Amino acid sequence: MQRVLIVGLGLIGGSIGLALRRWSEERKVDGRKPLEVFGFDPNLDHQRAAEKMGAIDKGAWDLAKAAREADVVVLAVPVNAVRDVLADLAPNLRPDTIVTDTGSTKAQVLAWADEILPREVHFVGGHPMAGKTQSIEGADADLFTGATWCIAPSVTASDEAVRTVLGLVAAAGAEPFFIDPEEHDAYVAGVSHLPFVVSAALMNAVSRDASWRDMKSLTAGGFRDTTRLAAGSPAMHRDILLTNRAAVIRWVDAFSASLAELRSTLATGDDETAAAALDAFFNDARDARALWSTQVTRDGELLQATGAELQPESVSDHMGRMFLGGFAKRLRTPPTRDDGQRPKVER
Repeated sequence: MQRVLIVGLGLIGGSIGLALRRWSEERKVDGRKPLEVFGFDPNLDHQRAAEKMGAIDKGAWDLAKAAREADVVVLAVPVNAVRDVLADLAPNLRPDTIVTDTGSTKAQVLAWADEILPREVHFVGGHPMAGKTQSIEGADADLFTGATWCIAPSVTASDEAVRTVLGLVAAAGAEPFFIDPEEHDAYVAGVSHLPFVVSAALMNAVSRDASWRDMKSLTAGGFRDTTRLAAGSPAMHRDILLTNRAAVIRWVDAFSASLAELRSTLATGDDETAAAALDAFFNDARDARALWSTQVTRDGELLQATGAELQPESVSDHMGRMFLGGFAKRLRTPPTRDDGQRPKVER
């Protein structure tokens, strides 16, 4: 039986535990499971919650002792906590122990692992591209199903260590993606880190305005969807940016340039020129998103779970939206009532 220690029992650590325990239960032979999953979290409420929901077989109350007993250690802690956790673990890990992580940046984490861990311990960097805003209470065994899981092994990691981590990724239902740590950080800065920066910046821009008290009653789906990431953990976002500064700055500059281009277009006094430029701006964005949203997996499933956006609509619905917008549904003939009165139109 292989013993897996999960350090950090929030959403990611709890979900990994649930996925591994389900996988292990399904492969039980003669009452014996291939994995024993135990976990440690300095927040005792998280650890108790993980035990209660079945995310771990048992809690580890002594991290040093748990490390000595582990074959595989999964670090599911905030990025800026990784260095301290590695330092706590290092003296207690047995030779050939495999350590992996789930951090959102990789170059800095691999540098810490190289600096702190003994040579006979194998570090394989990891980053599951999945998540939501909840903590342990939102843990889900299916959180990683179909998700990309980045793999960035250290130069000293053995082939066996890499295969073991790939096995954990497969058990969680994710798709492994080998990537250089520097490339990883450059890419996720644009597609993962920039989005929560933009979300937070939008939220701050409008909420700090003197009119926000009245404006917020007009917010709808677009504002809700765009600012959702601003509801995430401030500490997590802070740590990610501090460990990936150069890449994030590059993408903030690119985003600022795009906004500056739009502002310049709006500031021009020539309506015809502005209209053409705006058409190009929004058409380019729409076409790029269409290409992104229709990517498929090896099984032919939509990679980005955008199926709801691609549902066909009836001709009558399409024409109604084109000519009447949101009023198309509201203005349909209302049903009659038994008392003969006309019901109110839905607002």
